[in-house]
Amino acid sequence: MNLFGIAALLIVAFYLFSSIIILREYERGVIFRLGRALVPPKGPGVILVFRPFDQIVRVSLRQEVLEVPPQDVITRDNVTLKVNAVITLRVLDPARAVIEVANYVYQTSQFAQTTLRSVLGEVELDGLLSHRDALNQRIQTIIDARTEPWGVKVVSVEVKQVDLPESMLRAMARQAEAERDKRGKIINSEGEYEAAQRLVDAAKLLAEQPQTMQLRYLQTLRDIGTEKNTTIIFPLPIEMLSLLQHAIRHLPAAEAPLPSERA
Repeated sequence: MNLFGIAALLIVAFYLFSSIIILREYERGVIFRLGRALVPPKGPGVILVFRPFDQIVRVSLRQEVLEVPPQDVITRDNVTLKVNAVITLRVLDPARAVIEVANYVYQTSQFAQTTLRSVLGEVELDGLLSHRDALNQRIQTIIDARTEPWGVKVVSVEVKQVDLPESMLRAMARQAEAERDKRGKIINSEGEYEAAQRLVDAAKLLAEQPQTMQLRYLQTLRDIGTEKNTTIIFPLPIEMLSLLQHAIRHLPAAEAPLPSERA
């Protein structure tokens, strides 16, 4: 074998060696041979790409996280907000993701921004704060319907942060404070009502059993006696106060002169 044959073999061996490409488990290679895409995509493992006739585009099948930059949103009740979101997507069809769209990540980001503004602009502020899961699902459905022809699946959409203006934060703080004050007054009034009801029940019970009042007197004396003081309390039955009040009420009538004496 002459020198020319050896050089040719070395060139062919080097060309074949340089044509070897290893694709990871999560990668697929879309090969364009003379400008036409080879279907299905190649990989994973070892594949051969015969340049310059073949060109390969690597596509990852892993989930990708796309952050939507803050968007100025005017809600239905005319509140200006700044809202950003996080989108999780993955490629299901590598060939369509390469052929149908120039850059599926960039176009998904742009469409997500417009969808975020349009969907959140149809709801009020309270609905945005309290029904965020339903809004996330709605935004995901709209974006997924748009990216499905590209072979891209939108896995989830999460509204990440909602920035409120300072005036709205102060208004919400005043509203929360008023709501707390209202709940405190209601709880206090309910406690007063229950206490009054208990007192009424206790008064009825004491009225049915008068001797229990004497027991309460003795208990009160015992409680006072445990303290170190010189105060002495003599219990006075309520019946004596009632008799004294009755006598005072009839005293002016008894001392008043009769009509015959006035004549």
